[in-house]
Amino acid sequence: MNTNFPDTIYAVQHLAFEDLGALEDLFYQLGFRVRYFEAGVDDLTKAFEHTGLTIILGGPIGVYETEDYPFLQKEIDLLKVRLNKKLPTIGICLGAQLIAHALSAKVYAGHTKEIGWSTLQLPHLSNSILAPLQDTPVLHWHGDTFDLPKNAELLASSNLYPHQAFSVGDHILALQFHIEVAADSLEKWLIGHTCELRKANIDIPSLRKDNEQFAANLEAQSAQIFTAWMAKLTQA
Repeated sequence: MNTNFPDTIYAVQHLAFEDLGALEDLFYQLGFRVRYFEAGVDDLTKAFEHTGLTIILGGPIGVYETEDYPFLQKEIDLLKVRLNKKLPTIGICLGAQLIAHALSAKVYAGHTKEIGWSTLQLPHLSNSILAPLQDTPVLHWHGDTFDLPKNAELLASSNLYPHQAFSVGDHILALQFHIEVAADSLEKWLIGHTCELRKANIDIPSLRKDNEQFAANLEAQSAQIFTAWMAKLTQA
């Protein structure tokens, strides 16, 4: 392990209950500390200038809503500088959309909401970091989508949207789906997103039942993925 690699992971939150989920305990087990920054409240400069890993989490707003949420433009500007410096960055859901936008790809409202558990389509890439997700249902929860940025490598698709994950080099990983969801904490999502769920005619009891069936296995696979990703990152 590179002893010069910072031992604190910074996580940028856009919604209180959309946190690192099951990944937080994993990072502790791997010897890292975690510090959260609240977008729209905290100054995000330190998080985006961090030379260690910064993770940008999800939220219900769109990257194009900068007029209603002015902090987004500052976040995007900081992210562009960070990515240009090739600092290690992971984006999940809104975080992935922000990365795509910062890399000059178009982000826009999709043709339908994608909410629920389903498997991914993984391209046959040698040594794909997402290989453990083969035949593993993941949690989708988004309405926006994005074009694939230039120089990005497509890592996953779904039946509804072709761009579900991509990487750029060894330092950028963008995941449209929620790989971080913890088996024991989805209920707060069901409460917090009740308006969106009802508007999209999502069957809440079925979503809860699917979580009980699939989340524990996803936790195991995501632990495998991020253990490998962090090992590669810290050995650089």
